[in-house]
Amino acid sequence: MSDNKDNAVNAMDLMSLCKRRGFIWPSFEIYGGVAGMYDYGPLGCTLRNNIVDTWRAIYKGREGFIEIDSETVNPREVFKASGHVDEFADYITYCTKCQSPFRADHMVKQYFENPDILSPKELEDAFVKYGVKCPECGGDLGPVDEFNLMFKTNIGPGSSRVGYMRPETAQGIFVNYQNLYRYNREKMPMGVIQTGRGYRNEIAPRQGMIRMREFNMMEVELFVDPDDKDWPRFKDIENKTIDLVPNTGIGTVTTTVGKAVEDGIIANRVLAYFVYTTRQLLVRLGVDPKRLRFRQHDKDEMAHYAADCWDAEALLSYGWTEITGIADRGCWDLSRHAQFSGQDLTHFRRFDEPKEMEVEKVKAKHKALGPEFKGKAKDIAAAMETKTPADVKDGKLVISVDGEEIVLDDRFFEVATVREKVAGDRVIPHVIEPSHGLDRIFYTVLEHAYSHDDAEDYTVLRLRPEVAPIKVGVFPLMEKDGLDDLARSIYESVHSHRVEAYYDGAGTIGKRYARMDEVGTPWCITVDYDSMPGGQSEGTVTIRDRDSKDQRRVKIADVPAIVDRLIAGAPFSEL
Repeated sequence: MSDNKDNAVNAMDLMSLCKRRGFIWPSFEIYGGVAGMYDYGPLGCTLRNNIVDTWRAIYKGREGFIEIDSETVNPREVFKASGHVDEFADYITYCTKCQSPFRADHMVKQYFENPDILSPKELEDAFVKYGVKCPECGGDLGPVDEFNLMFKTNIGPGSSRVGYMRPETAQGIFVNYQNLYRYNREKMPMGVIQTGRGYRNEIAPRQGMIRMREFNMMEVELFVDPDDKDWPRFKDIENKTIDLVPNTGIGTVTTTVGKAVEDGIIANRVLAYFVYTTRQLLVRLGVDPKRLRFRQHDKDEMAHYAADCWDAEALLSYGWTEITGIADRGCWDLSRHAQFSGQDLTHFRRFDEPKEMEVEKVKAKHKALGPEFKGKAKDIAAAMETKTPADVKDGKLVISVDGEEIVLDDRFFEVATVREKVAGDRVIPHVIEPSHGLDRIFYTVLEHAYSHDDAEDYTVLRLRPEVAPIKVGVFPLMEKDGLDDLARSIYESVHSHRVEAYYDGAGTIGKRYARMDEVGTPWCITVDYDSMPGGQSEGTVTIRDRDSKDQRRVKIADVPAIVDRLIAGAPFSEL
């Protein structure tokens, strides 16, 4: 018997079930398919949407974050600022014999704990040292080169405006910072969420839904004051335990969230809070807590601008696999976009009381402006003094007066230090980013729920009721004598946008139970002859629990309320 607790799930068996029962289908299959691309079927769409709804319930409901939906095609300037144009690449190698492409670090992953930090030379040396050959034909592997993973396109006819399909949704939040900041009444902290598709031209996707070329994300960008990395609800979770794998090489540590911050394992309280929030979300969705850990990025793996980064990793048939990343990204993102766009992407941090401080200001040289600009001098001076020293680039200041752009050199302005009372100062917010791979979470939920009894050849998906695509199966014992009419009326009373029910009148009751168990339906209702007028239990039906196989007799009139209670978490044994 292979059971979800044994971690003995065969990925091919699970993907076969997903295809057969309408969770996931390979894309373009009638044309031979494309590696790394999948379509969600009817049950898959519902399960995926239920996962997103649970994520929203935490971030929009509990935390009060706001949501946007931004474009998937972005101009080149966005990804030049973010670093993706120059840095978003994997290492590729080609077989010298059959020319098949391979991701170079994946070819040596059995020899290194973290092969994606190896240089091209180190990867090439590893091919020789370990005798790594082409898995297709046995040929030698060639030189290792960089391969940019973004899909490139043109915006509009011709090639005048280069664009890219976004490799993440985050940049759409960063470039909308000014709009979001105004909407949020210029207050910090400010949490923003977005779900949508990203695109990465993966070199050789070979792990089903774990590595896809078009994928779904649930991303969170929390903008915080760089000097205040606390969180109001931290006290609610500081004594909760969590399994951490720090980058110090000491292995897995089970500790409390508060102790992890106190001991310097996690950089700050707000990051720790959302590391634990990620754990709450994943366990609520059905990820097995015994097969879930949080691994800190190694020092040579961590982005140079990041204060701290953690990956939520689930143990799958593929091994430990990242399904969510939680990072303190510092001020990198907004600083880069401010630099490349020339826009103010700061937060005005208001003091409790005005302070007298020395500040640097741009001051107009009125005696020089008058003779040069005549009647415009006054407007130019006013425009200049709205600028900050940061606006001075290469000794020049660019202003706009009546729609005309004017470039001024230091003959017309100076940067002076003055003492004045100020109400606050400007800071670039730091970003805490929990980034959830929706497709990977979707697959993890399925694999951790999958249970197959080899002796009986019986499969059960033990999905959590909150995410199960079908909540209730409704069956007539037989499709005659009015049993079917009564069953359909019960189905209609239960089925709604929130509770997906399924009517099934074909085959034996046992086979119908098996069909529902295989797709994770938590409860099934059966209408029998005792339910009918004159029956021994008139006005009642049998409801069966998937996991315990227990059955209860309940009143038909109570069925919708009972289903609501069960979905809300009421124990079946208390019916």
